[in-house]
Amino acid sequence: MPTTDADMLARALQLATANVANSGGPFGAVIVTADGQAFDGVNRVTASNDPTAHAEVSAIRNACAALGTFSLSGAVLYTSCEPCPMCLAAALWARVERVVFAADRNDAAGAGFDDAAFYEFFEVPSRRGMLPVEQLDVDGGHALAPFNAWNAAANRTDY
Repeated sequence: MPTTDADMLARALQLATANVANSGGPFGAVIVTADGQAFDGVNRVTASNDPTAHAEVSAIRNACAALGTFSLSGAVLYTSCEPCPMCLAAALWARVERVVFAADRNDAAGAGFDDAAFYEFFEVPSRRGMLPVEQLDVDGGHALAPFNAWNAAANRTDY
């Protein structure tokens, strides 16, 4: 029986709501692969003291672990709220085809989850002062040593 975007988004919202009662954050996500397999994820940031344990990242990790792959090409990520920049980056790295969300970043801010500064970090150059990021010139080409080793490795797995 095919499921619709609305069905999968309803599932993500149900996961998010139930997670609140389980000491988690109000976020839920579902990855649906191209062949219809579904993998859930919920926000466990405060429950596990892991700032990367967002629902979207958890769903991606669960799907990849179960499928034995790092590529979710053709998959759709359904999430109860607009993904933060970290979660969007994770979806990009996982090669997710599409993201569908319910509440937006403003709704999250109204509940005390204000990611605006993180979005602005990428959108507004003057906001980058909140986390200085700089490149240091390394003598002797040592900065390229890991990439040179990678390019020379016969047993590498490209991604």
